[in-house]
Amino acid sequence: MKLNYVTKRFSTVGRWMATALFCVSAIAFVWQGAFFANNSAMAAPSATLIASADAGSEVKGKASEDAGRAKNFIRDTADKVEQTARDNAKRVEQSTDNDGSFIERKAKRDTATIHKRAEEDAARTEKAVDNTKNVIERTVDNIKDTFSK
Repeated sequence: MKLNYVTKRFSTVGRWMATALFCVSAIAFVWQGAFFANNSAMAAPSATLIASADAGSEVKGKASEDAGRAKNFIRDTADKVEQTARDNAKRVEQSTDNDGSFIERKAKRDTATIHKRAEEDAARTEKAVDNTKNVIERTVDNIKDTFSK
């Protein structure tokens, strides 16, 4: 199946979010790997746990910030698609001589369909971004809970 412009963009955003989730998870696991070592000789191991809590907060903040950027990008893309559909409908309307011609009605229906699908796709993708952000935040909280016990 050949992807159109919008689905290519959504696919790119999805791949970016999956890559970001994988990288953040890998960094979190590598970061926490230092605690598997024998730390009985450490004077105050709680100091490193405080640092990890700060890192967790930073990761959660970064995830929220990136999710906000991704949602803005999704909304901008949907708006551009809708504007292009409206522009095309106006061009068809201007090019037809008689009002209410079949082609003009078809262009208006297509514009409405494109607008509806762009909104649905944007909402679905924004929900996926929120879900990914929530997964990252839960993962960070679980890691913090595990090492705070």
